[in-house]
Amino acid sequence: MSATMTDTHLPDPLTQADFYAGVTTKRLVAWVVDVIIITALTVMVATLPLFIGWFFFPLIFLVLSFFYRVATITSGSATWGMRLFNIQLRNRMGQPLGRSEAMLHTAAYLLASSFFIPQLISIMLMLTTERSQSLHDMLCGTAAINTPSRY
Repeated sequence: MSATMTDTHLPDPLTQADFYAGVTTKRLVAWVVDVIIITALTVMVATLPLFIGWFFFPLIFLVLSFFYRVATITSGSATWGMRLFNIQLRNRMGQPLGRSEAMLHTAAYLLASSFFIPQLISIMLMLTTERSQSLHDMLCGTAAINTPSRY
């Protein structure tokens, strides 16, 4: 039997619905927590060089956001906000994301978040797909699930 793009080892949303219960809401609140953390880090970094960093605030925010997300997703397959609400990202094999997957996922997230239409599509997909996957999740083959109790 050959593998196809639709083959996945993620929990089945029909038979294992508990893995996806409330994930969309948890992701939203986790995202708010992460934005607060990244904003606080950005304020500290922008203030360090005699407030000159404030002229580059959006760029500093973007760079810190990328590194924060990659580092936290690599270390636990979830950002600190996601960990707070007991959700994790999993790849199509059902495994936690590694560094390259975290980088790809973060780059796709930041790109989709930078434009209105892809962000709107992501929101609609999270509200309507079986696994509550966003646009960047679908492109990367990932899904956010409630943290399994064995981990």
